[in-house]
Amino acid sequence: MSRPIYAIFVAGGTGTRMGTSTPKQFLELNGTPVLRRTIERFLDADGSARVITVLPERYIDEWKQICIRGSAAFPQTIVKGGMTRFHSVRNALGKVPDGAIVAIQDGVRPLLSTGLVRNMLSKMDDCKALVPVVPVTDTLRAAGPGIIVPDRSSLRAVQTPQMFWSELLKEAYRQPYDEAFTDDASVAERAGIPISTCPGERFNIKITTPEDLSIASALISAGLV
Repeated sequence: MSRPIYAIFVAGGTGTRMGTSTPKQFLELNGTPVLRRTIERFLDADGSARVITVLPERYIDEWKQICIRGSAAFPQTIVKGGMTRFHSVRNALGKVPDGAIVAIQDGVRPLLSTGLVRNMLSKMDDCKALVPVVPVTDTLRAAGPGIIVPDRSSLRAVQTPQMFWSELLKEAYRQPYDEAFTDDASVAERAGIPISTCPGERFNIKITTPEDLSIASALISAGLV
């Protein structure tokens, strides 16, 4: 691949839904902070990637200390997050040059596989935007009367990392913020960038609740990820 790779790890959580005073990205998962494991899993797939870590300003010093205590070996650029995920990613894109592949990864998806990352990167010479998706298997029910529920066979759950040609995503992020921007693909799509998809992974879960952390720990202990 001719383009350099930049990996943005968005870690803006505060631990509210986790019910802890420690931000979920700093919680330990089988002895390793969730955010560190996420970054290292990506780097296991491509060690040349330039790491950009996005954190709330009040947690930046704490993250630096975590990295020092744990002797984290990867170099990184740390960026202050914004009011929303959209603004956080836009801040990070200021550190990414044109002509690169930029991967945006949730900082609390620590179970992604090297295979997923490598498969996606192998497609980025031809894809301008690539998003991993998995089928929706649960039965869906409307939250209120008059709401039409789509056939679940036509739905896909979206994961990260999401990968883009950097110059296109940077241009897309010059749009005004909209609450409909729920991920990077929605920002890119609004700007007219064609979105390609690839199979995601069942275990590429996002750590949001204590139950998620327990499931992730069990999967690691069982050697399934």
